[in-house]
Amino acid sequence: MNKIFAAGTAALVLAASPASASVVISNSVVGSAASYAAPAGSTTVINFNSGDVAAEAKSKGLIAATAGLARTFSGTVYDVDGTDNDFFRPEPSDSTSYFGVGRNSSLTLTSAVALKMSFHYWLNRGKPDKKRFVTLTNSYHGETMAAMSVGDVPLFTETYKALLLDTLKVPSPDCYNRPQGMSWEEHSRNMFAAMEQTLTEHHDSVAAVIVEPLIQGAGGMRMYHPVYLKLLREACDRYGVHLIHDEIAVGFGRTGSMFACEQAGIRPDFLCLSKALTGGYLPLAACLTTDEVYDAFYDDYPTLRAFLHSHSYTGNPLACAAALATLDIFEQDNVIENNKALAQRMGTATAHLVDHPHVAEVRQTGMALAIEMVQDKATKTAYPWQERRGLQVFQHALERGALLRPLGSVVYFLPPYVITPEQIDFLAEVASEGIDIATRSNISVAVRENFHPDFRDPG
Repeated sequence: MNKIFAAGTAALVLAASPASASVVISNSVVGSAASYAAPAGSTTVINFNSGDVAAEAKSKGLIAATAGLARTFSGTVYDVDGTDNDFFRPEPSDSTSYFGVGRNSSLTLTSAVALKMSFHYWLNRGKPDKKRFVTLTNSYHGETMAAMSVGDVPLFTETYKALLLDTLKVPSPDCYNRPQGMSWEEHSRNMFAAMEQTLTEHHDSVAAVIVEPLIQGAGGMRMYHPVYLKLLREACDRYGVHLIHDEIAVGFGRTGSMFACEQAGIRPDFLCLSKALTGGYLPLAACLTTDEVYDAFYDDYPTLRAFLHSHSYTGNPLACAAALATLDIFEQDNVIENNKALAQRMGTATAHLVDHPHVAEVRQTGMALAIEMVQDKATKTAYPWQERRGLQVFQHALERGALLRPLGSVVYFLPPYVITPEQIDFLAEVASEGIDIATRSNISVAVRENFHPDFRDPG
């Protein structure tokens, strides 16, 4: 009997495993597949997309989950400006505190909390007309009604269109589509003109702009320059509009800094966090905001100005303890600095793929790297999504002992931070083999014209 050992997405492993296989799952801050030796004669499968697994295995993670409950997040509002978690506050620091509100078990609800709170803020401030939201094309913020409304996944938005909010969509600064020879920064600056125009025309009715900073994950790991965030912060201040950063996927070191907003030297009005917050051990999400927003809701009880939001498992003490243990690891173990060498190794190990005849781009931001397979390199003509080229990469990787989960024709790496340089080299080798196989294959499938042309099959 084969034993498939993985850290990360249990459902993916189970779906891909032979019926006779025994599956062992570790999806926590206290371990990853890289931390264990599989039994002799077994098949070892290492998950290189387990972005939730943020830090090195530590026994204190389990200890905190049982003995550290006295330090858990509690009540409706948690001030993260205290001494225990001061490092958790995004830079640049000032006298403004961040407050965690709506600590849910569901990450998709966190963006909905930010949207609700922004609208409610303006309502409490006597501006009920500010109720629309601006979002970027190719974005993803979750699958509840509000989250889908500010996303741009055609399959979702077309299916549920009748139920969704009326939002304003602005072209993404995605640098994959930049003109040849143009830098990421120049392209991102140029693309901001559309956002500036939208805010100029609609700021009186807009509550907030919501973005995935630096990396649009579900949209194919598309990336852009931090200058866009800087320009956006300035414009939001100028026009009196909130800025929401959805850092659920990129927060806690994924982009090379603790939070992506730090690379632009700004702070949003709302910061949505989850995933690596608990190292993937337990589900927890948080929406952080500022003193100014908090003050709009703080009043005597008879005014009924309080923020209206709750969940059955809000403030779950075990999940909060796991989060505190994860934050301790970040603070004490120099995780962000150590990741710099790993990120450099990822870039070096995949550099040869830039010259692959069916790879349009190898792009990287910190500990996130994406390889875009295309039908024609010169024109960047994509493969039809129905061909599922990424599925072939996934299947080959599984045979070689790795878990890769391409987004359509985009092969991406979001490895746990405990990965070793040798494992990165192995990952690059496996991915290169899989890309060769996938792009050499002759695949004939029925393609319905104009049927979700931009849909990205998850592989």
